[in-house]
Amino acid sequence: MPIHILSHDACLLHDNGPGHPERPDRLRTLTSLFADDALGVELKHHEAPEATRQQIERLHPPAHYDHVRDTALSGGGRLDPDTSVIEASWEAGLRAAGAGIRAVHLAFSTGEPVFAAVRPPGHHAEAAQAMGFCLFGNIALAAVEAREAGLAERVLILDWDVHHGNGTQALVEHEPAIRFISLHQSPLYPGTGREDERGVGNVWNVPREPGLPPEQYVEALLAAVDASIEDWTPDLLMLSAGYDAMLGDPLAGFTLRADHYAEIVAELRQRLPGVPIVAMLEGGYDLDNLRAGVAATLRALDA
Repeated sequence: MPIHILSHDACLLHDNGPGHPERPDRLRTLTSLFADDALGVELKHHEAPEATRQQIERLHPPAHYDHVRDTALSGGGRLDPDTSVIEASWEAGLRAAGAGIRAVHLAFSTGEPVFAAVRPPGHHAEAAQAMGFCLFGNIALAAVEAREAGLAERVLILDWDVHHGNGTQALVEHEPAIRFISLHQSPLYPGTGREDERGVGNVWNVPREPGLPPEQYVEALLAAVDASIEDWTPDLLMLSAGYDAMLGDPLAGFTLRADHYAEIVAELRQRLPGVPIVAMLEGGYDLDNLRAGVAATLRALDA
């Protein structure tokens, strides 16, 4: 089964500054992977469009849109202690958000999986605050697009990045038709994601300590999936695909390997047969891990 890849060269130009872990080499590593015949997966490449102001303002207030744009286009600057922009970051941010929006249309029109290889990531961005390397809530915006375009009534977002997807949760926790699961290290940035944070009954947080056997993380995540889909079947599965939960990532202490992502995807497809899948890149700061994790994910989506 072909897998559609959404990306754009503009996403290579966004730069948080020297020594920052969310760096252009993350995307260059994946571009190299996609060109490698050894991957063994048929890929169809698409340029990510820019999200429109109207699309972004479905979840973000006009003042946030203006602040990110004006900071970037006036020469750049810092949006929070971890998140900076330069002039090129504005287009990159629009393309990253637009990739998810285009991805849901591709997933439904083709019936084939879609992987959005874009940066900056999105799962920490709250409605009125860029944070944690993220400008806009990319995956939440895509989930809303799926519903407003009439493609999906029910959307399940599964976030396996090692950091809690606080932004995604905040953007969807009042919408019962969008369910959110997050497996994440705790304690760790951003300090959110307690198990008792349930939204309107549509949030399942799975905080775990570092250094556990990897099977325990996988089992806990899949248990949350089972709880979330009991008597409820999504029309669309979206993956916040961060790879910083892998053993050796410089920012965290989980112990997953590439084969665990393949296992998770296989289990998801077994539980939700025929449900369209869209994955969007989030974190992952060891380049070898990132390459291996994405390769395992793509092969599992192709199986």
